Parts: sequence; C-alpha cells; structure tokens
Amino acid sequence: MSFSCSYLLGFLKTSSRGRIRLFSTLNLSTPSTLSQYASWLKDCKTVFTTRQLHQQIISLGLLHSPSCLSVTSQSSSPSLGVGIVAAYFACGALTDALTLLERLSPSPVLWWNLLIRQYVKEGHLDHALILCRCMQRVGTRPDHYTFPFALKACGELPSYRRGIILHAVVCRNGFESNVFICNSMVAMYSRCGALDEASHVFEEILSRGIDDVTSWNSMIAAHVKSSNPQLALELFSEMSQKASNIESLGRSDVISLVNILPACASLRALSQAREIHGYAIRTCLFVDIFVGNALIDVYAKCGMMGDAFKVFNSIEIKDVVSWNAMVTGYSQNGDFDHALELFKKMTKENIALNVVTWSAVISGYAQRGHGHEALDVFRQMQFSGSEPNAVTIISLLSACASVGAISQGMETHAYSLRKCLLTWDNSYCDAEDLMVQNALIDLYSKCKNFKLARSLFDSIPLNERTVVTWTVMIGGYTQHGDANDALGLFSQMLLQSHSVPNVFTISCALMASARLSALRLGKQIHAYVIRNSIQGTMLFVANCLIDMYSKCGDVDAAQTVFNVILDKNFVSWTSLMTCYGMHGYGKGTLHLFEEMQKAGFVPDGITFLVVLYACSHSGMVDEGLEYFDSMSKKYGVAAKAEHYACVIDLLARAGRLEKAWEMIKTMPMEPTSVVWVALLSACRIHSNVELGEYALHKLLELEPGNDGAYTLLSNIYANAGRWKDVASIRSLMKKQGVKKRPGCSWIQEKKGTVSFFVGDRSHLRSKEIYELLASLIERIKALGYVPQTDFALHDVDDEERSNLLSEHSEKLAVAYGILTTSPGTPIRITKNLRICGDCHTAITFISMIVDHEIILRDSSRFHHFEKGSCSCGGYW
Repeated sequence: MSFSCSYLLGFLKTSSRGRIRLFSTLNLSTPSTLSQYASWLKDCKTVFTTRQLHQQIISLGLLHSPSCLSVTSQSSSPSLGVGIVAAYFACGALTDALTLLERLSPSPVLWWNLLIRQYVKEGHLDHALILCRCMQRVGTRPDHYTFPFALKACGELPSYRRGIILHAVVCRNGFESNVFICNSMVAMYSRCGALDEASHVFEEILSRGIDDVTSWNSMIAAHVKSSNPQLALELFSEMSQKASNIESLGRSDVISLVNILPACASLRALSQAREIHGYAIRTCLFVDIFVGNALIDVYAKCGMMGDAFKVFNSIEIKDVVSWNAMVTGYSQNGDFDHALELFKKMTKENIALNVVTWSAVISGYAQRGHGHEALDVFRQMQFSGSEPNAVTIISLLSACASVGAISQGMETHAYSLRKCLLTWDNSYCDAEDLMVQNALIDLYSKCKNFKLARSLFDSIPLNERTVVTWTVMIGGYTQHGDANDALGLFSQMLLQSHSVPNVFTISCALMASARLSALRLGKQIHAYVIRNSIQGTMLFVANCLIDMYSKCGDVDAAQTVFNVILDKNFVSWTSLMTCYGMHGYGKGTLHLFEEMQKAGFVPDGITFLVVLYACSHSGMVDEGLEYFDSMSKKYGVAAKAEHYACVIDLLARAGRLEKAWEMIKTMPMEPTSVVWVALLSACRIHSNVELGEYALHKLLELEPGNDGAYTLLSNIYANAGRWKDVASIRSLMKKQGVKKRPGCSWIQEKKGTVSFFVGDRSHLRSKEIYELLASLIERIKALGYVPQTDFALHDVDDEERSNLLSEHSEKLAVAYGILTTSPGTPIRITKNLRICGDCHTAITFISMIVDHEIILRDSSRFHHFEKGSCSCGGYW
C-alpha cells in the first residue's frame, strides 16, 4: 500500500477514532510500511509537521519495533528514529533532534557530528562542547570528524583548559596520528595563545611524517598571530624547500600566501614580499582576490604605494577590502590627498563604505592635525548607518586631541560608553577597551585636563596597564603638565609595574628631566638605559640624551653621547649644534655645521635656524648675516618668519636697532610675535622707549595675554625714570586680567628640588641664606659691583630698591647652592623667566670670589659664570 504526502496531511487532521480504524487495516511491521514513513519524514518542511508525524509514530508504537530502533532495518531502509532526527535537523529544530538522538541505541555518530558542526557554525561554542560529552555519555565514540569541530570550538572560545582535555581524549581514542585532527590541534593551541604546545604538536606531526600543506599553514599562522613574523618566514622557507623534494606535501596554496604576507608586512621585508609575489604569478595564485589584497597591504606597509597601486589595478574584480587597503595605505604613508581621492571615488562609484574605510579617512585627517574635518567625516559615517569600532574611536579621539577639542572629545567618550565600545567597569579591560582608554588619557592630557586623565589612568588596574598606558600618561605630564609628576610616575612604573619601559617611555622621562634641568635624574635614566641594553631605536634615545644633557647644562656629557653614536642622523647633529648655541658657544655650532656637511648631510631650514640662533646668542653679527644671505643663494632654502626673527634678534642685541627695524618693514611676510619680542627686548637693553612702545602695541595685537611683554616695557619705563608709566602698565595688566608670572629659581640636590621665589623666607635655612647673601653682596661691592636699581620696578629710593634686588630668587638660589655644595662642584640653577640684569651682574662678580662654576638656565639660554665672566658675553 502506498500513500501520498497529501494523504498524510489529511490523515493527520482526522479524528483519533478514524486513525485507529485506518491503522487497523495496515500491517505496521512490514518493511514497505516503514519505508513509507521514512519517505514522509523526508517530505516534512516544517517543525510542526515533523512533530505531528513524530507523535503519530510514537502513539502507534513504531519506535518500539526492533527494526525501528536500529540504525538500519533488516531491509536496509533507514530507521524511523534516524529519519525523525534528520527531519528535525533539516527544519532547524536542533533541540528536538538532540532529544531523540540521545534515546537512540546505538546513537549514530554522523548526526552527533552534524549537530556539533551546526552549533559551532552558529557560534554556540559551549553547547558544541557539551554535545561532545553527551555523545560519549550515551555510548557513542567520537570519530575523526568529531574532534576537528570540537577543537575549533575550544580555539574560538578560547578555552585552553578544555582544549588540553580534548587533546587527551584524542590520544586515548588513538587519533594522535590523524593529520586532520593534529592540524586542528595546532590551530586550537594557536588561538588559545599556547604557542609552545602548538609547536610541540607540529613537531610530532613532522616526526610521524604525516604533515601536509595545512599543517605548515597552521603553524605559520600561529607564529604570525603570536607576533613572531621572523619565525613564520623561516618556517615558510623550510616548507617551500621541503615541498620541492616531497611531492606529497603539495605546493603552497592561497592560504599559505595569505598567511605569510602579513609577516612580511610586519618586518617590512620587501624583498621576500617580492619573491612571494613572483611565486604567486608563476603558480597562478595571484588571480585570487585574497592574495591580491594581501599584496596591496604588504606593499603599503613597506611604503611602496606605487607597487601597491599596480597590484590594485591588476585585480579585475575588486572588493571593498581592496579599496580599503589602498585608502589605508595612502593614509598611513602620509599621502592623504590620494587617500581622499580614492575615498571620494568609492563614494561616486557606490562602493559600500565599511568601518575600515571610514576609520582610515578619519585617521588621515587626525594625523594631519585636521581634527574638525575628521569630526565631519565621523558625522557622515553615522548618517550612513555604519557602526564605528574601537579603531574609529581611537582615531577620532586623536583628531580631537590635535585641535584641543575637549568638548567633542568628551562627547566621543560618552558615545563610546553608550555603544559599549568602552566598559563602565574597569576591573577588567580587554585589548580594544584598553586602547580606547589610552586614547582618552592622551586626549585629556593634551587638552591639559590632568584631573580627568589621571582619574582614568588610576581606574585601570595596575596589572592591566600596558607600557602604552604608562607612556601616554608620562608623556602627557612631560609635554603639557608638571614634569615632576612625569618623573614620579616613571619611578612608580619601574618599582610597581610589570611593564618594561620602551624607547618612547624613556624619551618622555628624559624630556621631563630636561624641562626641570634635573641632571641627577637624567643620569640615572641614562644608567638604566645602559644596564638594561634597551634596543629598538637606540639612536632615538641617544638623541634624547644629547638634548637632556644640553638642557641640564652638561655640554661635555652631550658631546660624549654624540661621539659614541655610530650612525648619526640629522637630529643628532642639530641637537648638538643647538646645545652649543644655547650655551653661548657659537663657534662650536659653526664648526659642527661644517662637519655635518662633510658627513654628507644637506642643511635645511631647521639647521639654519639653529645656526642663526647660535650667532644671535654669541654676538656673531657678521657671521649670522652671512649665513642668512647664503640660505637661499647657496643652499636654496627659503627664509621663513622664524629665520627673520633670529636675524632681527641678532641685530637688535648688537644695538643695530635701525637695521633691525628696516628688516621688519621689508619682511616678505607679516612679523610674528617672536619678532616683536626680540625688538622689545633690544629696546630694553638700549633704552629706546618710543620703539619699545610700538613693539609692545604690535605684540599685544598678536598675544594679548603675554605678561612678559608688559614686564619688558615696564623695565624700559623704569630705566627712563618714568614711574607713572610703570604704574599705568600695571593698571593696564590688571584691567586686561593679565597676571605677571612670579619669578622662580630652583636648584636640584640629592633629596629633590629646592625652589625660591622673590623674598622667599620659607626655607628652614633661610636665615643662613640671607646672612650669606648679605655677606656676598658686601664683598662684591668692594670689587666694584653697583646694584642696578632700575630692575626694581618700584618708585622708592635707591637703598630700598637695592634691598629689593637682593631678594631676587636667583640670588637666593646661588646663596643656597654655595651654602650646601662642596667647593669645586658646579652649582646648577634654573629660572622660569629671563635672568634679571642686576642678578646677572651680581652673579658674575660672585663667581670671582667663590670656588664654583655657577650654571644658570633661564627661559632664553644658559649662563656659565666662572672667574668673573659669563659665557653669554653680554648677549642675553
């Protein structure tokens, strides 16, 4: 008897009494009847129909028939139990299929494998592993298809613990020589970050002689994932050599090339990338889109955008990844114009823009410092419906930081929290979460909101902070905040953190030491670098050391570091030239300038700026003018506003105010604030009130809040005895809300920094300091020192002004240095403003009667006082 599907549906709708009468006419145990049910199960298209038929089969007792409980009946027809499982599986009712599968005896491994594979495919990885245990509990042994799916689930979770348990089960079941399972184990251990275990399994595969191209691909991918690109390349080379000798291994395939090209990109291994490119062309693998995209990426990261563009053009059917690789490549290589051109072309040709495209353009704008344009692109991205990822947010925060847009940065911070791109709970940070937090710390630091920056930094658990986290916070303090905090944090990092400082952390710490003139700390950091043999970019650190020693007043140490650099670069030469210039050794700068050219370096605008600065601070007027003229005539370097400022400063310091004024009037660009400051300073030295007033007027148009400008004009008025004008300047400052920065001088000692302000009596030894200073003043008066009372900006008699001068911060620091420093040891002092003219004269005299070299760094330059003379030669 045969039945149609329509008859079946009609039957399911009949009453139970009718169905009993119908079934009484059937011989239910015949093979033809069971086959008919199996056919009906195959025709089931919905879960409802399958369940209805399943219920009828149960109610009729068909699942209790011996021929139905076995996997195949005596007539070789599929059992009804397996048929029901298959029907449920086809309808996507995995739970129903599993419920029945557990009751079948024996339970066929095929359907367990299909269920496990489906759960892995849908991302239900824990469920897939639970199924592995269930199938063994009901007596079904896993086979060589089961383990690859289960191992994949362990890798994608990732779960190293369950992975090693599965490894043990594999060995117990005798599958340790199955290459497919072993390859899956290599991939699983790689995804779990257990490279040693992956390598061990791979070595066992090789020793058994069962390796294939997938084995090698899995191990190469493991090394690339674990940031071992060099080992990956070596393994790829070994694989290629072995493949040429053993045909059964097979040649490198598409996956091989897609795995190894990122390793070449990481190492910037251009020659190896070209070899692989050639191999891909010879073996016709180049036509694969994945290989083409990987080649674009490697050429872009090697800086060869011309080659990347050739590959891009040769791809017949490009996908969005191809376009993204080019846009990102141009952006990362600084060719943002081409990146933007491609981005616009993608939009014009209606190519789907994804998060990678948008992020690359935002990043490009951020790198250029065009923060507002980056924000506009982000708004377009939101309107397009594309969801940002962590990379997008990091680029956007960088863009906000570049233009100081703290309000937009805060909005981005809030957006990240709303979109779950940043967690509220910092007890655990994943990699992407931490990158966003690092970018936020950088943003708030650059916007000088250190309260928020430090709050974020402190909220990250100590064991979760990476070297980047420490570096952005230390760098923020160094460049935009308190250098003392930077050095304190660096010390905390060394003592408490598991993170090891890298070259960028070291450079930030050296910059902080340079800002504070903290020579002792700078030397300690130098010693740390030597002890720990910090590699990577040693030249970068060496150049920072030159700068640190220069700004801490130790010219000899800067020269020593320079001498030991084998591969000096442009920065090395200009750093040492700057060092000599700021210490008043102009001839040393000019000598280095000539030596640099002999070494093959061509001077540029920065070099000439350093040379002109050195000439200006050494009184080398003729030499400076000669170099200025040769810039364009001999070297083809166009003078910019900063070069003119140096020459005007050079002329003005030498008293050639008229020539300086003529140059200002004939400048091919608008004079900058630096130009007017230089002229104003010279007017103070040479008492030119009229020109000084004009310079102040121009300067305040550009920088209304420049307190130094008001002070300089006050000095000019005081020198001319125009006390009413001095009072009017003070009134104007008060009206404009401009506050004069208090002069502060500090001196470094073993226990830290000792600071002094004018009239400061807060130090425990202030009585001794003032007594010693009074004694020194009396002694140098006998040698001819006469207080320059015009530097005391008060309309009082000369004696009172003389007393006020003796309380200046730099004099107090000198007295403290003499009091606490052993004879013959240099005294190093730093002042936040330019040194007072009277203090300069007084310290010059003091250096005649004490056994110390007094090295004072002010806001403009260094002064080395020794035996009655100063290195500045009066040009300060």
